[in-house]
Amino acid sequence: MALLVPMANPAGAAPSPANGGGPNGWRAAPIVWNPCPQHRNDRGVRCATIDLPIDWARPHAATFPLAIVKQVATDPETRVGPLLVGTGGPGLSGVDYVFDADKNFSPEIRRRFDIVGFDPRGVARSSPAVCSVSLLAQMPFPVISNQTEYEHQIAYNQRLYDDCRARTGPLFDHADTLSVAYDMDAIRAALGVRQISYHGVSYGTLIGQVYAENFPHRVRALALDSVMDHSLSTEPFLVDQAAAVEDSFDEFAAWCERSEACALHGQSVGAVFDDLMRRAETGTLTDAASGRRLTWFDLSKEAFDKFYDPDWSGLASWLDSLGTSGPGMTTPATPAPATDEVAELPLPVVCGDWSLPIDSYPQMARYLDKSRAAAPRLRISAGAIAPTMVCLGWKGKVNNPQHRLRVNTSVPLLLINAQHDPATPYNWARNVADQLGARGRLVTYQGWGHAAYLRTTCTASYVDRYLIDRKLPPIGAVCRAAALPQ
Repeated sequence: MALLVPMANPAGAAPSPANGGGPNGWRAAPIVWNPCPQHRNDRGVRCATIDLPIDWARPHAATFPLAIVKQVATDPETRVGPLLVGTGGPGLSGVDYVFDADKNFSPEIRRRFDIVGFDPRGVARSSPAVCSVSLLAQMPFPVISNQTEYEHQIAYNQRLYDDCRARTGPLFDHADTLSVAYDMDAIRAALGVRQISYHGVSYGTLIGQVYAENFPHRVRALALDSVMDHSLSTEPFLVDQAAAVEDSFDEFAAWCERSEACALHGQSVGAVFDDLMRRAETGTLTDAASGRRLTWFDLSKEAFDKFYDPDWSGLASWLDSLGTSGPGMTTPATPAPATDEVAELPLPVVCGDWSLPIDSYPQMARYLDKSRAAAPRLRISAGAIAPTMVCLGWKGKVNNPQHRLRVNTSVPLLLINAQHDPATPYNWARNVADQLGARGRLVTYQGWGHAAYLRTTCTASYVDRYLIDRKLPPIGAVCRAAALPQ
């Protein structure tokens, strides 16, 4: 499948070259920083909102409030400048990420940078995309198995689109990551600086890539941890992630074979999991803690979630508990929510960034077969199938479609990725590094889990030195894995 070409800059306008000038002629008002009511203590943390255009093609039209936060550098005399941060999901709060800066950044980064986070448009405190709770409760089973289910999924998605769009308002059509990149440059302008440093993790790496493409001269340094590859068509998007989660399972099984800390030590972990999947398919598998009957997708997704940390010990103990559970009961029905009750769903973000066309059930079945071949035990990647299903038959415009990365920054981008990452496969980071060429440098963490920055002294030091001094690691830089429990 041919890769899609990128959308042009909104309104075809180039970013303003003036120091502090915003995109498309937009001018920032001074930021009014205040104490953060939701933060547990002061410690130099301040919050604000800035009004930004809903549509950057019309920068002087309707606006929305974007929530931002700043934790000031603990050593102002050695301060480098602002470090903007981009979080994952999509749908996670950048404000909350900075509230936990002590856990998310090294002391040296906190000492040298004002760490600035924001809730991306359509997320959390920044005019979140919301949908009917009662409609969300009707969401079909995530994996389609026949033509009737395919048609039902598309009909449901169209209802969900109409409901979420009506409840969210005009921002729904402009919640893609290209618009977020323009918001980020507006933050830069409001901060009154010529360039910014940036650290993005997971989906936040896509924000960083899009920013570097559209505002290359505004980049001082840009570090991407656990790298999204925004050049993928539908099949590799699904299959690559399925292969990655299966690889994580294989690493987990190998650890169980070696380690007495594994509750399944001495057993064939693959055979145990296969048996649990068969029981789930026949409706005889129950979560011992809740009494809830589990589907095979529940089992696969729980394993996927446990691979993030990774929490191999917790996964092994949970699987062991399932081995002796009975058939249990289905989840009891809960009272229907009020019709006006809503919940957040970053639907327009992911569907505005990814064109993943599937034109028929036979085509869907082929993709699922290839995912199953790549992941014979896990079957699919829960992280890949969910956005694919919810965006199936998408009625809106894909404002930020996939394309090969084109970056012309003055400093190369730093990439770092675990070899055994269940969510952003290592080969995605290598692909992005190839697309960047001399404009990128990849650090390989030879370990497990999602997000590599603070895994070891080696990974942290490479990222810190790059952000502080713009010193690149050597070509082919490698960090050994952290020690595993025995």
